[in-house]
Amino acid sequence: QVQLVESGGGLVQPGGSRRLSCAASGRTFSSYTMGWFRQAPGKEREFVAAVSRGSDSTRYADSVKGRFTISRDNAKNTGYLQMASLKPEDTAVYYCALRLARGLYGSNYDYWGQGTQVTVSS
Repeated sequence: QVQLVESGGGLVQPGGSRRLSCAASGRTFSSYTMGWFRQAPGKEREFVAAVSRGSDSTRYADSVKGRFTISRDNAKNTGYLQMASLKPEDTAVYYCALRLARGLYGSNYDYWGQGTQVTVSS
């Protein structure tokens, strides 16, 4: 079993930056593909970014490409989502997730965190 805990959410002004963290406990973090998803009020959960086990491959949603950076530190069992140039439409609950399957497409992940709220507003 794997437990995931996100942190780093909060209120940020438009144009600002924020880094989210995802701490994993349980089985070996490096065995999993990691993804970030988000869900805005009244909308379905959507893919944000994913990174392969060894960080050699990444993938981003078009809406965040060039503004967000996904990374991971397998030695620390922690993943990150660095967000920059934030917009009000980035407001959502952000979730990290892990899966044993390789590949960076799809939303079928095995483990999910509880989420952290990011609000972009002046």
